[in-house]
Amino acid sequence: MLRIIRAGEAAGVIFFGENIAGTAQISTVIAQLRRAQAQSPVHVPLLLMVDQEGGLIRRLPGAPALSAKRIGQSADPVTAATTAGTGAGRTLAAVGMNVNLAPVLDVYSPAGNFIDQYQRSYSANPGTVAALGQAFIAAQQRTGVAATAKHFPGLGWAATAQNTDTGPVTLSQSLARLRGIDEFPYSAAVASGVDLVMVSWATYPALDPNRPAGLSPTVVRQELRGRIGFTGVTVTDALEAGALAHYGSTGQRAVAAATAGMDLILCSARDVSQGEAATTALVNAQAGDQLDSTGFIAAADRIADLRAHLH
Repeated sequence: MLRIIRAGEAAGVIFFGENIAGTAQISTVIAQLRRAQAQSPVHVPLLLMVDQEGGLIRRLPGAPALSAKRIGQSADPVTAATTAGTGAGRTLAAVGMNVNLAPVLDVYSPAGNFIDQYQRSYSANPGTVAALGQAFIAAQQRTGVAATAKHFPGLGWAATAQNTDTGPVTLSQSLARLRGIDEFPYSAAVASGVDLVMVSWATYPALDPNRPAGLSPTVVRQELRGRIGFTGVTVTDALEAGALAHYGSTGQRAVAAATAGMDLILCSARDVSQGEAATTALVNAQAGDQLDSTGFIAAADRIADLRAHLH
């Protein structure tokens, strides 16, 4: 991994709980990664990212302690969301990380479903989710740590066992519900300047019956970029997800995601060769005119711009 970073061939690193023995240890690891990046021909920081949502989903010890659901149920939810965003940003910045893969902006329905069972959604009310998401994003990004709104266009309709990490998921809500409820908080997040949006691996027949959202130009280019107006960095969910079992190799999945309009390809199998396979496939697809050069360069530029304004 250090060799790849020194060559300028990795945009960033994602950390999981098993990588983190404590704040001093992970700070040392991050310093080593940053030294490798400083030797590369790419003169912008690595994206050093983690899932620090709060509550049960925390890879680092420390804030935010409250889950999204508990924030939504608190006496002053906007203040609690602001505190959580500030806390998340400070927790990450203290060890040298600069991207949080949070907040979740899924609007859960019904109670106890896939997102709600782990208290990852602020509310069943889209207006509440929008307001609290905006508060978290603004507070966290003020600390210099980028926020990621996820999982567009929304996993709030997923049943308890519908997990894209383990297999295909189809969410068949109407277009009116999808746009009026599920996508509503993402519009608010985009309006408030969120740096990244993670796109779901579920399939939404109301938008595209044939492909998971993150492989769908309809979802990424038309819905997120076009209708909602997002101009920041799009990031995939985990490329090794079970939802993509029928979409070929790592390289084929990476090229399909780039074709759909995804910028940052998230290889989180804890195996450096996965990232190498994705990179090689993207280079070959671009060199062989399989990928549109204008779009490819625009995606690379968006990632470089994000990296340039982070520490």
